[in-house]
Amino acid sequence: MLIFWTITLFLLGAAKGKKHHSCPDLGCFSDTEPWGGTAIRPLKILPWTAEKIALLHLSQILLPSDPSTIEAANFQTDRKTRFIIHGFIDKGDERWLIDMCKNLFKVEEVNCICVDWKKGSQTTYTQAANNARVVGAQVAQMLDILSTEYSYPPSKVHLIGHSLGAHVAGEAGSKTPGLSRITGLDPVEASFEGTPEEVRLDPSDADFVDVIHTDAAPLIPFLGFGTNQQMGHLDFFPNGGENMPGCKKNALSQIVDLDGIWAGTWDFVACNHLRSYKYYLESILDPDGFAAYPCASYKSFESDKCFPCPHQGCPQMGHYADKFAGRTSEEQQKFFLNTGEASNFARNKYIVSVTNQGLGCLCFSISRGILTPGSTHSYEFDAKLDVGTIEKVKFLWNNNVINPTLPKVGAAKITVQKGEEKTVYNFCSEDTVREDTLLTLTPC
Repeated sequence: MLIFWTITLFLLGAAKGKKHHSCPDLGCFSDTEPWGGTAIRPLKILPWTAEKIALLHLSQILLPSDPSTIEAANFQTDRKTRFIIHGFIDKGDERWLIDMCKNLFKVEEVNCICVDWKKGSQTTYTQAANNARVVGAQVAQMLDILSTEYSYPPSKVHLIGHSLGAHVAGEAGSKTPGLSRITGLDPVEASFEGTPEEVRLDPSDADFVDVIHTDAAPLIPFLGFGTNQQMGHLDFFPNGGENMPGCKKNALSQIVDLDGIWAGTWDFVACNHLRSYKYYLESILDPDGFAAYPCASYKSFESDKCFPCPHQGCPQMGHYADKFAGRTSEEQQKFFLNTGEASNFARNKYIVSVTNQGLGCLCFSISRGILTPGSTHSYEFDAKLDVGTIEKVKFLWNNNVINPTLPKVGAAKITVQKGEEKTVYNFCSEDTVREDTLLTLTPC
């Protein structure tokens, strides 16, 4: 069931200059520390007051103040519920939110609610960042009504928030004890990174919090909109978390006027930032395609120091991250993986080792340089194809230099291992072949 929930926010002139203002049923909001007057949030700006909240499903209007309208929307209490919350200058009926619900419907029976708070998000960034507090309180209010009126527990609720929406989810979670899960899709950096936990998304906001970082370079000068700060139990940094394959920055990255950046060139500049929800969108239909590896840094990951998965396994970035057995250890955990440049983004990591000399499987180059008898060369790579059970491998070598002696070269042994598996496949041969001639190795 797909539900659109529209949150309408109005600016009340009377609130200007006040330290607190009150929202019916939502409590009071302050512009004092840590919400304003700090190094990270120097401006003291109150959030707007929410006067009307309309929950929409097709032609039906659902109001938290009238539980009968929720029942009229055919809300299914025997299903899980996933809220999808957009970010700055976005809106709840954008194609990506609807596509996410559609993908969810393909794999599970679920209530899928798109939270539309465009009246509060399509303003200056600083104002929208403060409005997020009220929106989070409204989401928490809806969860409380579902609990009290329908005996629908927060343990069946998952909040998915992109950008500023990730912090909306965090605000809602902080007011909702027992909330099952929050997924932060590239939580925004500005006004949140380095703030106290009560201001931003953090692991205490739900029983399980997972975060995908795709635009974590500093805002100035690199125009990274997302945060580099770990904010979940599991934090995923695909491709290192800063520069996504297929995205290229441009001269606009030199602009430092935040409101100008977000308002005028969103799709053009924010490719990295948007990748987070695109990865999650695809992960719903690919339970095994986004395995991520625990590692101290992306440099170590790229240096093949974090392969294969440890004994407790590797989590899947995205929708199935909650299946990871060690998801809520006492220490926050950081994971890395690589993706493709375009849809389909999923990749499978393999390591191939060739004893003697040569090149390798799936047409990936294993070694370049001088090959000596008895040497072993290894190479770790990401393949779009999951080859499944490996039955044989083929070896090919190229000299790249004309050699009139026409030498023969062979691979005595080739081992192959997939990152998520403990199984090591071994293949052997005693033969040698001339340049550009395939040699088939069989299991040994």
